[in-house]
Amino acid sequence: MVCSMDSNNIAFSTALLDWYDRHARVLPWRISPGDRKQGVLPDPYHVWLSEVMLQQTTVATVKNYFDKFVRLWPQIKDLASADIEDVMKAWAGLGYYSRARNLKACADIVARDMDGRFPERPEDLKKLPGIGDYTSAAIASIAFGQVAAVVDGNIERVVTRYLANPTPLPKVKKDCRVFMSDATPEDRPGDFVQAMMDLGATICTPKNPACSLCPVNADCLAGQQRSMLHFPVKLPKKRKPTRKGAVFVLQNSNGSIWLQKRANKGLLGGMTEVPTTDWLASKDGATGSDAAPVSTEWKKRELIRHTFTHFHLELEVWHGHVDTMTGDGWWSMPEELPTEALPSVFKKAIASALPDAFLPEPTSTSGNLHDTD
Repeated sequence: MVCSMDSNNIAFSTALLDWYDRHARVLPWRISPGDRKQGVLPDPYHVWLSEVMLQQTTVATVKNYFDKFVRLWPQIKDLASADIEDVMKAWAGLGYYSRARNLKACADIVARDMDGRFPERPEDLKKLPGIGDYTSAAIASIAFGQVAAVVDGNIERVVTRYLANPTPLPKVKKDCRVFMSDATPEDRPGDFVQAMMDLGATICTPKNPACSLCPVNADCLAGQQRSMLHFPVKLPKKRKPTRKGAVFVLQNSNGSIWLQKRANKGLLGGMTEVPTTDWLASKDGATGSDAAPVSTEWKKRELIRHTFTHFHLELEVWHGHVDTMTGDGWWSMPEELPTEALPSVFKKAIASALPDAFLPEPTSTSGNLHDTD
């Protein structure tokens, strides 16, 4: 792809890159603009890993997960050699668990069929599991210096405000891609993309944009009109339904908790759970102790609430004791729970039944609340 750089685009990219050279965020997967100018190249494995993790998740949340993954699996061949159960455990709490399954599948292909080297072009990257339009463009641009139309939520906000584009999401994505194709300079495409992301994350923020600090504010149409908060234009959201169900926390005589694995496909696929009823985005699950997997003296604990992408969930929490369980599952001591592949919703359930259980407190970041496929 060849950029059609007119004078306005050149002025925009020059001002933005000058700002980025001074104010680039320090991120564990990023090569600083200073180091990049000295010839230090990004690690495609780090770029890919971070971009997959950052889908629907905040930078603050991803940092610790990224550090953990590269410590456990320093290279993509190490990740390919890992057991999928260990990958899912390391991912637990980050949400959108299909990303973890696709991450492992992608690592397997790159390590086995490509000698551990990612393809450089967006169209080739898109053939790999879990890599779509945005991720392929971001990897190609940041890791390999390809000029690609990278558009994420931060970039959408910057572009729609700069142009005061009234087209609502998601249709406006097309206009944003055109802008990025035209404005991305051939000599520093990766830095430009990351500068756009940083501008949206630190200056052109959703609620309180710091327009006086913006390097491109002179020509920003929304800024001139004082209409920044009107962009990007969003259609009214559909109201999420609230589904109900029950979850059952079972302990044996030594205090261990019964866990089992969810089906590989579907909501929270392949993750660990405590027994629960068959709730989905489209239907309620059974409630009450009669829905329990075994008969025992059940005690009702505090109701928990959880938000998925397409629905809210309210779960009754029942706590009981039993020494023998049949079926596929295992007993886990409370101190072992942080190493299990438990999504946040089941961490909440166990914490409701056992307030003193050794569990990390469920966080309130968007990425951890939206544990779905």
